[in-house]
Amino acid sequence: MALLAGTAHPELANAISRILETPLTAAEVRRFPDGEVDVKVLDDIRSRDVFILQPTCPPVNENLVELLTLIDCCVRASVGRVTAVIPYFGYARKDRKDEGRVPITAKLVANMLTVAGVDRVLTMDLHAAQIQGFFDVPVDHLYAKPVFKERFATLDPAETVVVAPDAGGIKLARAYANTLKMQIAIVDKRRLGPDETKSEHLIGVVEGKNVILVDDMISTAGTITSAARMVNRHGAQRVFIAATHGLFCGPALERIREADVEAVCVTDSVRPLTEYPPIIETLSVAPLLAEAILRIHSNRSISSLFVE
Repeated sequence: MALLAGTAHPELANAISRILETPLTAAEVRRFPDGEVDVKVLDDIRSRDVFILQPTCPPVNENLVELLTLIDCCVRASVGRVTAVIPYFGYARKDRKDEGRVPITAKLVANMLTVAGVDRVLTMDLHAAQIQGFFDVPVDHLYAKPVFKERFATLDPAETVVVAPDAGGIKLARAYANTLKMQIAIVDKRRLGPDETKSEHLIGVVEGKNVILVDDMISTAGTITSAARMVNRHGAQRVFIAATHGLFCGPALERIREADVEAVCVTDSVRPLTEYPPIIETLSVAPLLAEAILRIHSNRSISSLFVE
């Protein structure tokens, strides 16, 4: 096995390296004066089983091109197999043509990775699960649910409700509710613009209950904080937010500070671009990713890791 890390999230790469007791492969990731990416692997990786650790988090374009360059470098170094470990898969929002004259960028990125020479992809909580089908190579789709299950284990299931912040999150909320043995509720959301939403109705009962709002990502935090205000208006006792990918773009942190929630729990799938306020808790997915990498390397089943 060889672990190769880009510059997107060195902290997560080092954590995975420590758990697997496998040092990171020495490599240089540089930029030409005009900003072009240049990489060089300093260790011999011929015929090795290489895992490239690189989430495509902000800056998305930089990290994506860096990942593609690392894949090409490995293919030309005659490695045995290349697995791209992408905890956060960028460009996943556009998974279909929902109106005229728009791209399907999730498919475009899948094509780019495949053409670059990747043999396998390991990712986590895709924005749309069907993106797995965009690839012509195997995709292992993990869920951060076990990490959040441990975090909320102290809450009384009979007094806690899992809430989907919009209709698109119903499947995810139901999966969490089934695992945690809790009830489910749904917020009816209307989108006013690319970064503006309005929560209009609540389907379910949250009065006097603890609430866990679940989502796959927090970008500008408009959807999740609007849902938090909705459940608070309906008498929720304690409100928690759980999202796998904490991007926190634009006004996100300001909106979260103003939201009446007890804690916002995210994973370390994305490298923070700024210091988080105390209300944000970061849970590590390094053990989960390390276990998946180990099982892939030893050709063992990982079904138990990505079961919904």
